[in-house]
Amino acid sequence: MTADPAAGTGATDPSTVALDFDVVIAGGGPVGLTLAIDLGQRGLRCLLVEARTESLFLPKMERCNARSMEIYRRLGLADEIRSASSPTDASMDIGVVTTLVGEPVIRLPYPTVDEGRESSAQCRDGSIPLEPYQVISQYTLEPLLREHAEKLENVEVLFGHELASHTDQGDHVTSEIRTASGTSFTVRSAYLVGCDGGRSVVRKELGFKLEGDGSLAERNQIFFRSPDLFEKAGAKPCRMYFFMNADRSVLTVQDDPTYLRINTRFEGDEAETTQFVRDLVGLDIEVDLISTNAWKLHLLVADHFGKGRVFLAGDSLRLVIPTGGLGLNTGIGDATDLAWKLEAAVRGWGGERLLASYEAERRPVALRSVAGSRYAHQGQRAWQELMRPEIDASHPEAAGVQRAVTHVAATTQRRTHEMVGTELGYTYIGSPVIVEGDDELDLPDVPEVYLPTARPGARLPHMWLEDGVALHDQLGRQEFTLLRLADVGGIEDFRAAFERLGVPLRVLEVPSDDLAAAYGAPAVLVRPDLHVAWRGDPAQGDALSLAARVSGRD
Repeated sequence: MTADPAAGTGATDPSTVALDFDVVIAGGGPVGLTLAIDLGQRGLRCLLVEARTESLFLPKMERCNARSMEIYRRLGLADEIRSASSPTDASMDIGVVTTLVGEPVIRLPYPTVDEGRESSAQCRDGSIPLEPYQVISQYTLEPLLREHAEKLENVEVLFGHELASHTDQGDHVTSEIRTASGTSFTVRSAYLVGCDGGRSVVRKELGFKLEGDGSLAERNQIFFRSPDLFEKAGAKPCRMYFFMNADRSVLTVQDDPTYLRINTRFEGDEAETTQFVRDLVGLDIEVDLISTNAWKLHLLVADHFGKGRVFLAGDSLRLVIPTGGLGLNTGIGDATDLAWKLEAAVRGWGGERLLASYEAERRPVALRSVAGSRYAHQGQRAWQELMRPEIDASHPEAAGVQRAVTHVAATTQRRTHEMVGTELGYTYIGSPVIVEGDDELDLPDVPEVYLPTARPGARLPHMWLEDGVALHDQLGRQEFTLLRLADVGGIEDFRAAFERLGVPLRVLEVPSDDLAAAYGAPAVLVRPDLHVAWRGDPAQGDALSLAARVSGRD
């Protein structure tokens, strides 16, 4: 505790040099573009550079989870993302199959987006998120985000440009930007964020290491178009198909169901690959082969997430197996945590501990995502390892093998698709800018189960107000929000303390016994990223010390 938390912001003043930008972002994938949009909407001057000249037409991801869609809702993009991608009534079922002829051996039913919205509309206990998931391929999402970033007057997006090197000068960062033609120029910014992927230049220049299990296995991705597959298959489509074959192949439907991706061990030339696809699905279908790419499975996390004025986000600091869909979605969470803290630092109201809390908060989440990905992958392998490729349908023991595999798969395959606890239940317990109570219950952590809680550090559970408005939509993006849920005093002390420190605060009066009971306190302080900073009785305690803590000044 400082003697006077109002004495200075604790942030280094970068005004000793003329800055070209507030933030430079290296990497124009969905994480970098999401960060650029978030910062741009906050009024910060940003430069985003990306070595590629255009977005790649590759299916690197196919689903934004519920937390990501909540974040995109706050950026005003959720509806447009849904309109650009898979229809909201498209099947989300999962099939375990031998071929695509007829019904799957196992069909795991999951709600469509429309059904998820209806469930959310009826839910009153905070256990269902405001926004359901959405199937969208990265080759659809990335250009959409790029278009929005380019529309922001204070954001400059330069594809065909890459970060060659950077130097943290103490009061600013200099970045050398190299163009596709080989020329280069230097820009000065208050901060730099590396969203430049697994081979991150920024991470390597910082000297950070990736820790964990690398190169666990290698797979081949087959991307193709087939306009007649589901017409010939006949059965109701699934979103993903897991094959009972020796190659452990997985077929994923993209946001346009005529475009499909297979992850497999098979490798061959174009003719052999085309025949492999037909043999796999068991149908004589049209196959327009688009690309094949080898890729490796990793479970890695960087030992540090930032240093000085330079930070990492997305795949530059974490690589996970796609199983469970925790890669890009966790990166989007990185962006929303970092964006408001960068704004606070640039505007001068964020203290030194605020940006330092980025690693304290997001590294445990990265480790959690790695653990969740491993857990899901192990569940998938549990039934795949029971397969006996030498036993075909004509073998007398084949039926018994299939019964055993089916029994195990009906349980363990669910791990891949039921990660709501991992997706929504992470907390920032232990963060230097979270104020925890002494009597907080240590809740169980189950990957498949989300336990709604407003304990400090947790994402505020979504609740509906009496007029049918989502409470999330009433919470500030550029300021803290103090929810006053009961007739308690101390509110003016809060206002005065935050005003004295220059920390933006909105007070939202929502008198509700139900909300006070659900959130466990008469008042809840919510950060711009929807995470709870504190809960309790405003009339008790030192409001100035609390304001200093949550803004990183103490």
